[in-house]
Amino acid sequence: MNLSAITVSFPLDQETYEEVQNLCKTAAVCDGILLNQVMNLTIAKSYEIRGFYVLVYDDEKNILVGAGTAVDLMGLNTYEWSMLVAPMYRQLGIGTAILNVLKEGMAIRKSEGELALVVEGSKYGKEFLQQNGYLYSFSEATLEAHAEVMENKGAVTLRPFMQKDTEALISIFSDAFGDMREESLELIEFNTTTEGLVMWTAETDGEVVGTVTTRKEGEVQWITAFAVSPNRQRQGVGTQILNFVKDYAIRSGDKTVLLDVEIENMGALRVYEKAGFMKSSQLDYYIYIG
Repeated sequence: MNLSAITVSFPLDQETYEEVQNLCKTAAVCDGILLNQVMNLTIAKSYEIRGFYVLVYDDEKNILVGAGTAVDLMGLNTYEWSMLVAPMYRQLGIGTAILNVLKEGMAIRKSEGELALVVEGSKYGKEFLQQNGYLYSFSEATLEAHAEVMENKGAVTLRPFMQKDTEALISIFSDAFGDMREESLELIEFNTTTEGLVMWTAETDGEVVGTVTTRKEGEVQWITAFAVSPNRQRQGVGTQILNFVKDYAIRSGDKTVLLDVEIENMGALRVYEKAGFMKSSQLDYYIYIG
């Protein structure tokens, strides 16, 4: 058996995209887990996001038998990575080889941190990470809601971000995420300069009370950087912002709204459930401890 490996940066060409897609389908039949999201197929053709793939081929059969992918989603030089090996090839050490090349690729790109992730229920993936020095850190659930026309029944209005909102949003991000000022500025810059992202400011009577960023992927609007001012929480502001996104999505021709939330964040989960979001999948994150 002759195996070869190559590294390719985003965006993938159509042929390679289909090869990774077929590998995900093959694994799904065996493992019963959908892997398109964790293998970054939803963003693999993007020119704007920093990411790369490690691809392993069986040269004799001319098929893709393993793939790893790492992506700097937030533009903060921290990479999230995952991998997949075809079920019939999992005893050949391909996973270890992919991991080594992924680490080399992140080092070349001067990564300042990494998170490994696997889909909930992936026994093979969790065992592999534990064997290679990774420790479970946290889990994120992906929640889903239908895009639909929503009547604005509250006092909150949303508009695209303007520079005058910066200081108010820095304060909100600090309270919501514990971000330092520089981190908040980097997040604002990324969300306002990256193609496909729209950063929104929520106001009530001229007061900035929250923010959300939307990212369009196909017929989906993703919600990121969603935060409400502490003194405006439990007043329905979060629900009004989420309803705005559902309305914005349907008017943009989209069918679904998705977001990620840590499963330990019970307060946020209650807000999302109240707005009609339901869990569709879960990712488990691991950190390297050596």
